[in-house]
Amino acid sequence: MYFTEKQLRIMEFIQQFRDERGISPTLEEIASNFGVTKITVYEHINQLERKGALKREKFRARSIELITSVEERKARYSMPLMGNFREGLPIEATEEREDLNISEMLPYGRNFFALRVRGNELKQDHLTDGDLIIAEKRESVDDGEVVVAVLNGGKACIKKFYREEGQIRLQSTNGGLESMMVPHADVRGVVVGVLRRFDESV
Repeated sequence: MYFTEKQLRIMEFIQQFRDERGISPTLEEIASNFGVTKITVYEHINQLERKGALKREKFRARSIELITSVEERKARYSMPLMGNFREGLPIEATEEREDLNISEMLPYGRNFFALRVRGNELKQDHLTDGDLIIAEKRESVDDGEVVVAVLNGGKACIKKFYREEGQIRLQSTNGGLESMMVPHADVRGVVVGVLRRFDESV
């Protein structure tokens, strides 16, 4: 679920208010904290309610309640990091217990989406059939980032993105020299990671 920056700040304020005072803030208190009108807050609360982020009882003051707290969300998407792995050597245990928080890799509220790889045409880019490409929709792209791009004719590709001499160079991600120069590319997202499941029954 995607949340705007303002919606995230409102949810954080509601949780902090409840933690400190044991009650939910009123719309007036939220509006006062952010320096906006009560109507603006009301619209944000309605949107958050439709997205399933919170619930409230209409016509009852201080009834706003977050569905899932920040702490619960972190616990749900964390796992212990057991150590470091090198082929053929014993697993190197970490000196102190460390929890790997998946939500920090994919920050809550950012505009992520997934694409499932079909076929093995991208094997040279270390992507195989069934892999899930995780990408983020952004307003801007930096040179050297790996992007999901659509070219003229609807052909999609995953390449490193560079601006050169008024054109765009799309470079292979596998370290090879293959590249193409195009006048325009419709960048759908910046690739941030890949998920691969070995046991399809999970």
